[in-house]
Amino acid sequence: MKGRILTGHRATGPRHLGHLFGTLEAWARLQEAYECFFLIADYHTLTTDYEHPQQLPHRVLEVLLDWLAAGIDPRRSTILLQSAVPEHAELALLLGMLVTVPRLERNPTYKELKEQLGLGERASLGLLAYPVLQAADILIYRADTVPVGEDQLPHIELTREIARRFNSLYGFTFPEPQALLSTTPRLPGTDGRTMHASYGNTIALSASPEEIRQAVASMVTDPARIHPTDPGHPEVCPVFAYHRALADAEAGLVEEACRRGEIGCVAHKRAVAERLVERLEPFRRIRAEMHGRHEVLWDILREGSQRARALAQETLSQVRTRMGLAESALPIAVRARAGTDLSGKVCC
Repeated sequence: MKGRILTGHRATGPRHLGHLFGTLEAWARLQEAYECFFLIADYHTLTTDYEHPQQLPHRVLEVLLDWLAAGIDPRRSTILLQSAVPEHAELALLLGMLVTVPRLERNPTYKELKEQLGLGERASLGLLAYPVLQAADILIYRADTVPVGEDQLPHIELTREIARRFNSLYGFTFPEPQALLSTTPRLPGTDGRTMHASYGNTIALSASPEEIRQAVASMVTDPARIHPTDPGHPEVCPVFAYHRALADAEAGLVEEACRRGEIGCVAHKRAVAERLVERLEPFRRIRAEMHGRHEVLWDILREGSQRARALAQETLSQVRTRMGLAESALPIAVRARAGTDLSGKVCC
C-alpha cells in the first residue's frame, strides 16, 4: 500500500524559485510513490494577512496555477482548498484542548515570524495556534508522511505529540506522521535572507525573462569580494546558491573559477540569469495556457475538496465520538429539540 502525504502552501500569491527547488519539484516526483493530498492553506494565510480579504481568491488561483505548471496533477493527487473542508477548523479546535499556551509560545517559528514581521503585541491567537491547525490539516487525513524543510520540524514534532496524547486519552486514532526532509537547502532571496514572500525578496516563477535578469542583477554577492580578480567565497554567495540549485553541470567549474578570482560577480550573475530564463521557459508556457481559465481552476479545487472532505468527515466523526461529542449520544428528545426553537424555525 502507498503511504499518504499531506503537504501544502499558504495562499500568498505566485510561487517563487524557493518553492520550485525546495518543494514543487519533489512533490511532482512523490506523486508516483504516495497517495498525495496537496493543500492550499487559505486559513493559514489569514494568520498574518487578514486585512486584505479581497486579494485572497486571486492568490489561491495563483498558487494553483504554479502547482499545475510544476507538475502537480489533479488526476493523480487530491488538490484541495483548506476552507472548503470545514472539518479542518473543527478538528483544530478540538486538538487545541490538548496543547498548552506555553508549549505554543516556545515554537521557534512563532518567535521568528513575530520578529521578522515586527508584530510584537499585534501577533494574533491564530498565529500562535498556527501549529495546531497545521496538525489538524495533517491528522484529518491520517497522513503518515509530511514533506518539510528543517524549519518546519518543530511543527511536525508538535503534531506527533498531539497525536500521541489523543491516542493515549481516547484510543488509537491517528498515526504519528514522519517528516520527509527536503534535501535542497533553503534558497536565499535577492537580499541574502531566506527567500520569503513576506520579505519582498523573491523571484516569481511567472517572472518574465527581463524581470529575472533584473532581479539577479540586483542580488547581493560575496561581501568580502571587492574586485573581480579577488578570490571569492561561493559558500556565502547567494548567486552561487542559485547555480547549485540549478544542478548545472558547470557549477563545479564556476565554483573553482570564483575561488581563484577568474570570474567576476557581474559575469556570474549574467550566466545564472540566463540559465534561470531557460529553466523556467516550459513553466511559463504551461502557466500561460491555463491563465484566465478561472472556472476550470475552481472546478479542480471543488472536485479535490469534495474528495478530501469525505475522508475528513469520517475522521472527525471518530474524533467526536471518542471525545464524547457524538450526536448519537444525545437523548432522542434533546436531539429533536436541538435544531429548532419554539416557533419551529431553525436555531443557531
